Amino acid sequence: MTEMNRKELMMEILAELAPEIEAAFPVLDGNLPVSWPSLSEALENFIPLPREALFLGVADDRLPVLLNLLDPLPGAVLVVGDQGSGKTSFLQVVARGVDQIHEAQSLQYGVITRHPEEWKGLGNTPHCVDIFPAYKNNAQDFISSLTNWAHANRGDRQSVLLMIDDLACISDLDFDARQNLRWLLLRGPSRRVWPIVTLNPGKVDEVIAWLELFHTRLFGRLENSRDAQRLAGIHLKAFGELAPGREFLLREGDDWLKFWLPALD
Repeated sequence: MTEMNRKELMMEILAELAPEIEAAFPVLDGNLPVSWPSLSEALENFIPLPREALFLGVADDRLPVLLNLLDPLPGAVLVVGDQGSGKTSFLQVVARGVDQIHEAQSLQYGVITRHPEEWKGLGNTPHCVDIFPAYKNNAQDFISSLTNWAHANRGDRQSVLLMIDDLACISDLDFDARQNLRWLLLRGPSRRVWPIVTLNPGKVDEVIAWLELFHTRLFGRLENSRDAQRLAGIHLKAFGELAPGREFLLREGDDWLKFWLPALD
């Protein structure tokens, strides 16, 4: 998810939309919007997006932050942040964005979580395969079926998002499901299966062997410098200054891109 990839994907479209975007997102001190737009309001300024573009948020330059679903290079995505930093909100914004701007036959998603009650009302669309409680067998069945689909997929333009809200959920899975998940983290994006997984830094020791499988990491608020150093390889003051539930950081080459989440409708 390099700066070049992001700009190549969007620059031609956004050149025409720049005046409307600037009017729609007035900013205070070059940072967060004065008025907090909803997801629908934000997306109105970016539609139409390319079919392969997955919406992640809005950068401080008021351009959308996108993942190119046809480019497997970024690999599996890990979303790291303290409790209350907005990791679940991030997944839900991505899911709602899929509902609003993609056709179900081109992009679907499934969610595995220990707290399915947090997803009430968010799974009733043709895009959502289901919300799977991590502690039930159907979560393992979903991972198995998704692995089989990915193995057989040889260029199908449909993509599937595998959202796992808390990497520590792997302890709820049996051996076969964990092996299938490991394969999806390594090979899924090249077969149009994109794992997007959250992690609370307090649970790092439970999943330490899995961290190397994530090529792309997004960071919400991290107040502990040790956590930041351990998970990002660097401690930035900005990690502790991110607005909880709203702001995230993404490394782009040698730079860091800050972006924010629109409010869920």
